[in-house]
Amino acid sequence: MATVTLKPVTDGNRTFWHWQSTFRTPPGRERELTDMVGRDVYEGGFAGLRRHLARGRGNAGPSAFPGASMETDAIVFERTGTPDVLKLRRIAVPAPGPGEARVRHAAIGVNYFDVYVRSGVVPAAAPGSVLGMEAAGVVLDVGPDVTNVIPGDRVAYAIFPPGSYCGVRTVNAAQLDRVPDDVSNEIAAAGLLKGLTAEYLLFRLHPLEAGEVVLVHAAAGGLGATVTQWASALGATVIGTVSSEEQARDARTHGCRHVVVTRDYRLADAVRRASVGHGADSIIDGLGEAGISENLAAAATFGHWVNVGNATGPVSSLSATALSDKSLTFSRPVLFHYTAEPQRLAAMADRLWTAIRAGTVRPVVGETFALGS
Repeated sequence: MATVTLKPVTDGNRTFWHWQSTFRTPPGRERELTDMVGRDVYEGGFAGLRRHLARGRGNAGPSAFPGASMETDAIVFERTGTPDVLKLRRIAVPAPGPGEARVRHAAIGVNYFDVYVRSGVVPAAAPGSVLGMEAAGVVLDVGPDVTNVIPGDRVAYAIFPPGSYCGVRTVNAAQLDRVPDDVSNEIAAAGLLKGLTAEYLLFRLHPLEAGEVVLVHAAAGGLGATVTQWASALGATVIGTVSSEEQARDARTHGCRHVVVTRDYRLADAVRRASVGHGADSIIDGLGEAGISENLAAAATFGHWVNVGNATGPVSSLSATALSDKSLTFSRPVLFHYTAEPQRLAAMADRLWTAIRAGTVRPVVGETFALGS
């Protein structure tokens, strides 16, 4: 008799429901049945939908977890140090307050930043805290004034401070993004933080133009692979640095036109040769201190050097005079400044999901582990 489709469409921080139906009627009864569907079916359905949304917001009606704290398994680091400081513990998960949502994780992303925190290089969390910056899962319940998600939504997040290495977590709902139906939890959890980082690097901080030369350090790693795939799809010539021939093969698979294999960070001569003397218009650098002189030598005039990691220590000895020799620009950006505004976050995530669904960006899922393994 009828086909009805219910579809969430997000515009900013508001949620709309699109309901469209098509149906056939016996000849002569068109007006009668049109009035019945419009009055009884539609109005009854909207009344039920209003009750459902009210329960989701936590403003009315029963909740599956009304104000109740929960417990979950979590990985905490008892002190800074090597991986053996990681321990499985039971922790309390508070009920969501105003503007918050509680999420049951289905997949959790592991990033090199987690190593920085665990080892004490970046004091982003105190010992005894839960590690992890990103995850994907399902909304369990929400607090008052939450309008962008409801219980049952599949969502993902990449947020600060750490805390995603756990089964359930209460988070700022404005930082949640709904995951498209055709993107798996594993892909969402593995790709969101690195994908959002690549998005601001290539579209906001240094809007990439076709034909530019991009130097990507650690091109076979998670962020490096994401940047390489996206930049090459945008028409850039990508030069990647890696430390082994095996990584070189991976980097070429991701779209590197030229790959420099080096263990001592000597790369400038190879970059100049690969770019026919031009140098790199954009440098995505996770090396830090040990790469300063080589990055300066590899950069093109008017180049933009973006430091996104400190694998060899923070950049501490860079002078303005060194940049002025080629009129270079140096940036040390932070993802969470870009994603702090919900509307900007939504736009960034939408561009990422579109790229993933189109196959432009293919997040790398290496090994997977159970939470307690």
